[in-house]
Amino acid sequence: MQCPIDKVDLVMTERQGIEIDYCPKCRGVWLDRGELDKIIERSAEAVTPPPRPQYQQPTYPQGHYHGKPYYKKRKSLLGEIFDF
Repeated sequence: MQCPIDKVDLVMTERQGIEIDYCPKCRGVWLDRGELDKIIERSAEAVTPPPRPQYQQPTYPQGHYHGKPYYKKRKSLLGEIFDF
C-alpha cells in the first residue's frame, strides 16, 4: 500500500497486537478497520478512575462551634450581683 501524501510504500509494524501502517518519509500513520477501536478499548481498560476521597467531619478545638469561636452569654448585671 502507498502513502496517499507522498506515494511512498507504507511500512507495517505491530504494537501490542495492533497492526499499524506508517510512512517512513512523512511519518503519517494509517490504521485498518477496527484497529482504532482496539486502541480505544485498551486505553479505557488501562485507565481507572481515581478513588473518591472520603468525607471527614472537620474537628474544631474545644470552645468552637462550626469553626467559629463560642462565647458564653454574659449574665445580666443583676444576675452577676445576686447570682440568680
